[in-house]
Amino acid sequence: MDSSSIELQGSEIEAVVIEGDDIRVRFARAYIVKTMTGSVERTRWWQAGDLVFEGAELDGELPTLPAVCAGGDILDNVFTYRDMVPVPLESRGRTGCDLKVADDQRRIRINAEALRLDLVDVPKYIEHLRPD
Repeated sequence: MDSSSIELQGSEIEAVVIEGDDIRVRFARAYIVKTMTGSVERTRWWQAGDLVFEGAELDGELPTLPAVCAGGDILDNVFTYRDMVPVPLESRGRTGCDLKVADDQRRIRINAEALRLDLVDVPKYIEHLRPD
């Protein structure tokens, strides 16, 4: 089975947009690693998109944006995705995030009732990742 995931570390967060009860974490460049079944090689791509939190509340003060993500957690009920986001992602229940950004002590902390990943346009190829 092929799989894809966003590497949070290094991805570029453009903004956090609050629209009523929804909060969008907008990525100008989300770095995606794709793995094909049976292959030791992986490929790296970038794509713009939003992590959309519904029924959401912001916890604390936002860091200065735009900024480079330094990692963090995506909460999906009983699962915690550390430093990555599975592609695709859509979930209801206890969801949220705790994201670090470079050069700022403040974090992006969101608690929500639902979460989805909306990617924009098509992914753009960067490179092959070959084992050493």
